[in-house]
Order: sequence, then C-alpha cells, then structure tokens
Amino acid sequence: MTSPPAAPASGLHPPRPAASSAIVVELTGVTVGYGLRPALEDVSLTVEGGALIAIFGPNGGGKSTLLKVIAGVLRAWSGSVTVFGGPAGASARRVAYVPQGELVDWRFPVSVWDVAMMGRYPRLGPGRRAGRNDRMAVETALEQVGMAGHARTQIGSLSGGQRRRAFLARALASEPDLYLLDEPVTGVDVTTQEDLMAVLTRESAAGRTVLATTHDLALAAHHFRRVIGINRRVLADGPASLVLDPEVLARTYGGHLLVLSGRTLVMDDAHHHDQAAPGEAHHHDTGDDRQR
Repeated sequence: MTSPPAAPASGLHPPRPAASSAIVVELTGVTVGYGLRPALEDVSLTVEGGALIAIFGPNGGGKSTLLKVIAGVLRAWSGSVTVFGGPAGASARRVAYVPQGELVDWRFPVSVWDVAMMGRYPRLGPGRRAGRNDRMAVETALEQVGMAGHARTQIGSLSGGQRRRAFLARALASEPDLYLLDEPVTGVDVTTQEDLMAVLTRESAAGRTVLATTHDLALAAHHFRRVIGINRRVLADGPASLVLDPEVLARTYGGHLLVLSGRTLVMDDAHHHDQAAPGEAHHHDTGDDRQR
C-alpha cells in the first residue's frame, strides 16, 4: 500500500508547532436541536490546538449536530460556543467543515480540480480570480490525497472513495486551522481509509486541529489520540483506548449494544444522520469502494 505523498516542507501551508496549549474550541452548557427536539443537552468540552479527536456514539445521538454547532451552521439554544476566541462562524476562513451528506448533483459538469478550487473561494472574495498561489494550493491538496491524476475527471464518474478524497482536497486547499469532518472515511476501501487518515494525522502533527465523527471504533482506537463519546450529552472523553472499554460503550450506546460470548458489539446504522436542519438535504455517494 502506497500512501499519498506528503506536502513539501516549503509548501503554501507550512507546519506550525506540533502541539499547542491554546484552546481552539470551547463549548459550555450547550443545548441545541431541531424544531422542538433537543439533539444535544448541556454539552461542555474544550479542544486544544493540534488535537486529533474522534467523536463516537449512536447514530442520531448528536455527533453531526456537534460539528454543525462548532462550524456555526446551527445556533445553540443555550450555552456558549467559542471558536478561536470568538463566536462560532466568525472565523469561517480558518475552519473547513465537510458534512457527510454533500449537497452535490453528481451529474453536474464539475471536475475534481473545480471541487478542490472551491476551497479557495473564501480567500478570493467576490470578483477575484484564482491566482498562482491558489492554483499551487489546489495542486498540493490533490497530491496529498492521491488525486492529482484525476484533476480533470468529472466528479460524478468517481468511486465513493475517490469522491471522499476530492472533498478532503477541497478542505486542504482552504488551508484551515480547524477541520470538522463528518464520517470522512465511511464506506471506503481499506487503502483509501489508511491514506486519508495519514493525511489527517500529518495535519494534526503540523499543529492543525482535527475533529472527525466515526462509527468505526477500531479506527478511532488505532488512529486518534482522543475520543469523545456523544449520546445527546458527553458521556466519555479521554484517550482513544476508551472506545475499547465495555463500560464506556454501554454508557454511550445503551440499547445499541449486543453482547455475544463476552464480546461487545455495536449495533448501529452507519448511514443514519442526526435530523437535518430545515432546507438541508443529504445526497449519499452511490459508489462503495468496498464493492469495487
């Protein structure tokens, strides 16, 4: 298995210190939901710079909602949300939010290059055209995810795993300080999973902060340094080994667990989302790399 090449040390997104004690995200007593139904209740947590965090828990338990609140897409009913020292959404250029359900018409004639270039739009501003630095950022991002050879390929003709790579390239091209990724490696083949996690690990090591939801507990235990268990409330928060603790899993998943011959199994639907906000739609990948 060959991992995608690392970004050159002299690239446009140079490494920052490997770790930072500065608080990037802070939630205090946050309650939020859809309509009259709360999805998260009294959630408090802090995230430091350079963190590599997996958010786990039952589907419909609020994992996607947590990312939306941090991204500023959804406003908290009560409590406070601070991102880079200001309100959520105020530092949008420093945040790359990649939802699980991309709002994409796969038939639209847009290439992988075009998708990655979308990550540069917030930096360009209205009326400005992409310049040399923007093109270099996109080239570097595509190389990082192993998609440079597909730059001119129409996005809808790609496999599910290739689409995930393309949208991660869009996030990388935006040169963010905080990644909010909803199920970034769900439904992809093992090679794609390992390649994308290698990219995220390098970003964290360079001082950028990564929060990713996942239903894959083995992945969380192997690749992440910290895990947060969510089921409407924060029920676990600590080292990645927590996802292997039966008591932690029982507390977080409740009735979603099945114990067979002493083994604890999570019974969950990997394609179920938190309730969508009004006007939001989810369009899933039609391709599953595991069957290709």
